[in-house]
Amino acid sequence: MGDFLQVFADNIRDWLPPLLRAAEVTLELAVLSIAVGLALGLLVALLKISHLPLLRPMAVVYVEAIRGTPALTQIYIVYFGLAGVGLVLDNVTAAVAALGMNTAAYMAEIYRAGIESVHRGQREAALSIGMTPLQTLRFVVLPQAWRVVLPPAANLGVAILKDTSLASAIATPELMSRAYDLVGQSWRPMHIYLLAAAIYMVMCLPLIRLVRYLERGARREEATAPSGGGLRRRIVEAWTAGARHKEPGAVIE
Repeated sequence: MGDFLQVFADNIRDWLPPLLRAAEVTLELAVLSIAVGLALGLLVALLKISHLPLLRPMAVVYVEAIRGTPALTQIYIVYFGLAGVGLVLDNVTAAVAALGMNTAAYMAEIYRAGIESVHRGQREAALSIGMTPLQTLRFVVLPQAWRVVLPPAANLGVAILKDTSLASAIATPELMSRAYDLVGQSWRPMHIYLLAAAIYMVMCLPLIRLVRYLERGARREEATAPSGGGLRRRIVEAWTAGARHKEPGAVIE
């Protein structure tokens, strides 16, 4: 054990800086992929629960196709497959595109579950006081759905952060790719991969703690709201009060 730790002591100054620089690329990949997944996933979820005759089946096929194939295969298709038809992407862009589309498919199901957890009667009540469907989604449905969406979305974010390691397959200069290079130079796989694992853990822990903080905040707001109320009730009540001052037939902005 002493010899094992001595290897760390002798080489940590050489190994840690390149791994930390690669960790910055890993974080960049994760943040961009999650951002793409959050936006695209919401769009896919809305299409999937809509009644549009063409777009709804397309959304269903997209979700099933992405969830039914490995993320590594999707990265290869985006990077190598698209290049074969003339669309050449650099490795970072290809990794973000593939991981973003992968995230979107899972987020679509998470969003759908959250939206459908809100009772239909609340949407009908919001529409009856003059809200548009978009306003109903923004002010009534999503604030409640967020409490359902947050825990699985956070877990997905942690998974995507770790799945960025798949981008090493297309020579993206992220953490696992750099760790692999260092192993080839020093032939110390146990030491280097343990160090890479520790860096991944350090990157994941703040996200996990942030989610717990947000969950506690959501519970506190629900507990301090008027009985049976919450953010949604206060918004609807305020909107109703404003609607009473509108002329009949006026459009509520």
